[in-house]
Amino acid sequence: MLSKIEAEVLRCAEVGKVYSLEELSKLAGMNRDAVMKAVYLLQEKGYVEISEIKKTRYYLTEEGKRYLKEGFPEEKLLRLISQTDRIEELKSKLGEEFQIAVGWLRRKNILELEEGKVKLKSKPEIVEREALEKIEMEEEIDENLLRLLEKRKLVEKREEKSILVRFIKKADFEFREAISDLNPELIISGGWKGKQFIRYDVKIPSAEIYGGKSHPYERIIRECRKIFLEMGFREIKGNYVQLSFWNFDALFQPQDHPARDMQDTFYLDRYEEIGYENVINVKETHENGWITGSTGWKGVWDLKKAQQLVLRTHTTAITIKYLAMNPEPPQKAFCIDRVYRRESIDATHLPEFDQLEGVVLDNNVGFKHLLGLLKTFFSKMGFEDVRFRPGYFPYTEPSVEPEVYVEGLGWVELGGAGVFRKEVTEP
Repeated sequence: MLSKIEAEVLRCAEVGKVYSLEELSKLAGMNRDAVMKAVYLLQEKGYVEISEIKKTRYYLTEEGKRYLKEGFPEEKLLRLISQTDRIEELKSKLGEEFQIAVGWLRRKNILELEEGKVKLKSKPEIVEREALEKIEMEEEIDENLLRLLEKRKLVEKREEKSILVRFIKKADFEFREAISDLNPELIISGGWKGKQFIRYDVKIPSAEIYGGKSHPYERIIRECRKIFLEMGFREIKGNYVQLSFWNFDALFQPQDHPARDMQDTFYLDRYEEIGYENVINVKETHENGWITGSTGWKGVWDLKKAQQLVLRTHTTAITIKYLAMNPEPPQKAFCIDRVYRRESIDATHLPEFDQLEGVVLDNNVGFKHLLGLLKTFFSKMGFEDVRFRPGYFPYTEPSVEPEVYVEGLGWVELGGAGVFRKEVTEP
């Protein structure tokens, strides 16, 4: 016996013809989900054959649509060059799009920058515009060009599945309504008696439900954690509240350093014993350098200040404590966690944020190994161009600031690193 929706679908279709779900939905006057349910029931009874076709389609992103409407940065730059070839003037007119335009035109060997001017080297040809127009019209384009547009995030690829239904026989039937939902009214009235109930197939495809997605910030944190684990590091954790000793003193930060002022750090009105046997070594290192060869800070080190609790200002408080408790090499550890600083909230500052860092302790390793680890990490993050420039940090020497090249932004600094000073490791 056929249900009402099965009968309606059969009535509107012709034997031997192939229909999409959308076509059947329009012919039968039913929504797509109801039609899908009906055709899978009809397939079980031998009335139809169902086939699924997967197809890759490309769509313009919002940026791709904007480029098509307003023009590519390269096109804008090439138009302006006819008016002026001075870099500063072109930058002021194009803004951020100047770097994007120059980057892509230099890749194509169309222009070069020389003595503050832009010079054309060859006849410009912007094939991307024609490609976007073809994609919008669902025409075929070259695979290499497609990959280039994907890289520029002007198009996005989607895997789409369509269902086709072929009707193979017409039904000779007397329609009898079947019950799909047994509700309280039917039970009370007894209207269900003598009626047929529709059988449900839980394997029938249903509409996809798009639930909540991970925040991009959380995805980056997970990706960084995955990379560190792949590189052989182990993850360590620690308390948000730390002794000033581990947050500052163990890192050879003087007790009168501006970073320890009340306006920069969240202090708790509470003190605790340090519980570390080498506290005296840290004290002497601060006062006179101890056996490190340093002169120290030439002041009186106050144990009370080191015992005060703070909300940690960096995760280095966790890594240095880990090294102190695990001094035998080899050690490779990382920490990704929340830190706190007394910052005024604005577009680029918050009083709490996540910090990521790794530490390596081993024999016969040095600065070049540090650079290799940094290069590997950023390469795994997807950055092809990585460079290093000298930096300064109070508790490392030598110190370095890694930079990565980001299309449209240029070179961007991503963190800092260095080799711990003897005043940190010896005590």
